[in-house]
Amino acid sequence: MTTSPSVPSANIQVKLPDGTLGEHPPQTTPMDIARSISDGLARSVIAAEIDGKIVDAFRTFEELADQTDGPLELKLLTSRDPEALGVLRHSAAHVMARAIMRLYKGVSLAFGPTTEGGFYYDFDLEHRLTEEDFPKIEAEIKKIIKDKEPFERFSVPRDEARKLCADLDQDLKVEHIETGLSDQETLSFYRQGEFVDLCRGPHIPDAGKIKAIKMMSVAGSHWKGDTSGRSLQRLYGTAFFDKKELAAYLEQIEEAKRRDHRVLGKQHGLFSINPEVGQGLCLWLPKGARVRVALEDFLRKELLSRGYDPVYSPHIGRVEMYETSGHFPYYRDSQFAPLFGSEVGGMLDAWSERLKDDKLSSDDEDKLIAAAEVFGVKLPDYKPSASSDKKRDVLNAWQHEHERYLLKPMNCPHHCYIFKSQPRSYRQLPMRLFEFGTVYRHEQTGELNGMLRVRGLTQDDAHIFCTADQVEQEFKATIELTKFVLNAVGLTDYRVQLSLRDPDSNKYVGSEENWDHAEGALRGVLENSGLDFNEEPGEAAFYGPKADFMVRDCIGRSWQLGTVQLDYNLPERFKLEYNGADNSAHRPVMIHRAPFGSVERFTGMLIEHFAGAFPMWLSPEQIRVLPLSDKSLEYAAAVCRQLCDAGLKATVDNTGGKVQAKIRNAQLDLVNYMAVVGPKEAETGQIALRDRIDGDLGSMPTAEAIARLQKEIADRSVRQVVQGASAAASVESSAVGDEY
Repeated sequence: MTTSPSVPSANIQVKLPDGTLGEHPPQTTPMDIARSISDGLARSVIAAEIDGKIVDAFRTFEELADQTDGPLELKLLTSRDPEALGVLRHSAAHVMARAIMRLYKGVSLAFGPTTEGGFYYDFDLEHRLTEEDFPKIEAEIKKIIKDKEPFERFSVPRDEARKLCADLDQDLKVEHIETGLSDQETLSFYRQGEFVDLCRGPHIPDAGKIKAIKMMSVAGSHWKGDTSGRSLQRLYGTAFFDKKELAAYLEQIEEAKRRDHRVLGKQHGLFSINPEVGQGLCLWLPKGARVRVALEDFLRKELLSRGYDPVYSPHIGRVEMYETSGHFPYYRDSQFAPLFGSEVGGMLDAWSERLKDDKLSSDDEDKLIAAAEVFGVKLPDYKPSASSDKKRDVLNAWQHEHERYLLKPMNCPHHCYIFKSQPRSYRQLPMRLFEFGTVYRHEQTGELNGMLRVRGLTQDDAHIFCTADQVEQEFKATIELTKFVLNAVGLTDYRVQLSLRDPDSNKYVGSEENWDHAEGALRGVLENSGLDFNEEPGEAAFYGPKADFMVRDCIGRSWQLGTVQLDYNLPERFKLEYNGADNSAHRPVMIHRAPFGSVERFTGMLIEHFAGAFPMWLSPEQIRVLPLSDKSLEYAAAVCRQLCDAGLKATVDNTGGKVQAKIRNAQLDLVNYMAVVGPKEAETGQIALRDRIDGDLGSMPTAEAIARLQKEIADRSVRQVVQGASAAASVESSAVGDEY
């Protein structure tokens, strides 16, 4: 790096957050800087951030300095910094692994990363771990923490690293060095006492920084996520700097269990998932469907008022269309298998995939050739002696000559062809198309989760086709729309994640120039909007950057809901054009946006956020009429008709029993209002209105009650969110470290 001419070249210039500049010898560490400020600060330091990267507090500036101009930007991290919690948890994963190796023989280590709420480590060991083992494991962990042994980092050449792991009988690490890390010349390890692990880091100075730790659960897993590979055991845990934070987090988990949308959905008749229908395929029951209709009608009305046009597209499309868009084959593993018009098409497709994965023996190849001939498929250009790529070309050519369809994984390609269906002029732009379109993803069975992770999901999808000059205004409008939608359901605690491409990855399509343009445009709009946002490299869609709304619910959990994406690539891939003011052809820019994200996930999140007690405008049953006795049934039915005619979702409780029991049932069913009617109300044309939240509101004319309820619906009032004991607790972590 370049240093001041007056400073010896061996010195390194360091800049602190307050702007203080200093020159330090290359062997200086962030911890040395902390000690030079105060001993108290040094005792508090967990890790450091240098030029935006989280590192160990004991690494030298010589190791961490790059060759760019300017000083190193140094920030000392303490327990008050959100980034420090991820470092703590990553170190806690090592401590847990060390305890497991002390307690059980023949343990082979896999990986131990942090998660949003804690950490896990995958092990291969003979003993089958259960929750009954947790007290013993936690007791051993406490012994390790009490010793406060430091985490010591060292690096060795790759061959030496392989030998070290072999000497430690860590065969999974050896395999990873040979395969996943084959391009690394030097590898780093961390030692803590007798425990040594291959790891990038960073870590806390010593285990004594861990003040609260708990084992959470155990599950099965597989080496590197390959279900055909080696079976492992995954042990989950969490850790904090303070026991109170752990207690709050555990209460949050208990509150989340009480709000589980799968339990509430069944209890209140909102949705069902039946294995006879198919895992991950949601059946919307009448009450849940009423919530969905309310959401869709609300958004549809808003979109129409903002200049959007409704469109519809089929649930399937030709594979070639998704090859053009890039959804196939890039994301083939998460899609259902293609549908073929020919009965032999599936076999040729599987044949091609086996060649691609180099999983086809010569004997099996001969059998497939014979089977194809049985079905009347002649492949004269297929030569068993040819390369796999050339053989796949022959098979793929046959498939292209026959109809192949795919269950729709995305609506975007269909909307591109709607735009392309006729000539377009710049005078027609921006063109805003929207659709509540159902798409299909072949999610793994173990990843399915009620309405939150499904195989058939309905996106509140829209695509805006505009000129380059219109991008900023249109993107700004979509951000405002998403904020409007979230505010309408009382979700006002959110931040925006600007998801950018990873410049070192090859998964993205399009030119670097287009990517730079798109990312710059999004960043500029967000900066001008005043929204709190952070940048996340590597999280962009394969065709463009996006702004994801990360919403916090009433008990502090974070959800990724609405998204807005800017795309210069799909218009290029589909050769979309409009006639410009200069009478020449121009390429439009495409904006993808979905304020809900998916109706299923959004509804599932709302069930948990409201604990099933929806605000009036979303409620599937807004008011229930409760007759005092059978003598009042006729008047109750008349009141119900009057309420329904006014647009309210009303029912009558015509069961026998006392009215107190009916009130209790309505409360348990989370009905917003109750209208108690008896002879007195029938005589005066009134109802005794009761609020689920505020209780008895007294008698009033039915028309007055209707006006009151209609106003609450029109205002989309969110009068109360059922709070849990842990509502004030909010803990987030950053996954700042990982095993190699």
